[in-house]
Amino acid sequence: MQIRILVVDDEQDNCDFFHLLLTREGYEVTCETDPTKVMDLVRQETFHLVVLDMMMPQMTGTELLGHLRKADSDLAVIVATAYPHLDTAVESLKLQASDYVKKPVEPQEFLATVAAALARKGLSKDPEAELHRAIGRTIRESRKNQDLTLKQLARRTGLSVSLLSQIERAESSASISSLYKIANALGLRMAQLFGGA
Repeated sequence: MQIRILVVDDEQDNCDFFHLLLTREGYEVTCETDPTKVMDLVRQETFHLVVLDMMMPQMTGTELLGHLRKADSDLAVIVATAYPHLDTAVESLKLQASDYVKKPVEPQEFLATVAAALARKGLSKDPEAELHRAIGRTIRESRKNQDLTLKQLARRTGLSVSLLSQIERAESSASISSLYKIANALGLRMAQLFGGA
């Protein structure tokens, strides 16, 4: 699934910066400098996240956030402002903003904020990679809870230490047969490897 982000900022330079930063990460980005046009855009297209400037001449970020919430209560919204203020932060959080960041943003921190906001909505740029990491984490935690080394788990499963290590580090995708052997060796149900109870 392509994750779509709407950037709303009255300054074209900021729009261009966010567009470049986010598209390099593989997101599909639409920019809008006129906040009065945003609601029509949101009604016509599907967005997963909005990056919203706080101070705009036609409409404040909190006003627009209020309209966005009435239209879509589940949309992730990150408020970005060059003029952080306690009142606007509190108002943004009351309107369920996912996060509140100060501009200019530090690129890596901002991208981490975007990823976290999307993750809270169950969205990821690469759901397959997330699944591999979750499986690897479950296997590693279960193995360590049972005080098993990779070598001992390899003996129980008939799989190589190298393969088990790659699966735990999400560097290799395991076959269903391998996952079945690992689950049996650790006393887990297959569903538990995938995050099921």
